[in-house]
Amino acid sequence: MTVARILSEKGGSVVTVEPNRTLDDAIHLLAEKRIGAIVVSNDEGAVLGILSERDIIRALSRQGAGAFDAPISQHMTASVTTCTRSSTVEEVMQLMTDGRFRHVPVVEDGRLAGLVSIGDVVKRRIAAVEAEHQAMRDYITMA
Repeated sequence: MTVARILSEKGGSVVTVEPNRTLDDAIHLLAEKRIGAIVVSNDEGAVLGILSERDIIRALSRQGAGAFDAPISQHMTASVTTCTRSSTVEEVMQLMTDGRFRHVPVVEDGRLAGLVSIGDVVKRRIAAVEAEHQAMRDYITMA
């Protein structure tokens, strides 16, 4: 299964934020949308970074309450691992495992095209394993 299929099922809508907004703005947006990460992008849709709950915890650990008024650009992860629509679920799982992160922006032609979370990947992988298991059971009972 590819990322394109995941996006066709869940949609390509992504919550984004500008890098000059404050960390406090991002925290409220994450809480409002009930999500764990937000993509930092510009008006052209280029991915500039990603801000996760872990980034926020690190910022508060370093700067305390003063971090709330700082721009997101000071605390985001600027080196973002991305994938494309043609990436497979297995490839994205490996990226997440190796990088120890739970969200991967999907980029096509330099623009944000979607976001894949660990939940999206695990859900599709479990469905594939269950389908394989059912196919094996059907094969065995037919023999």
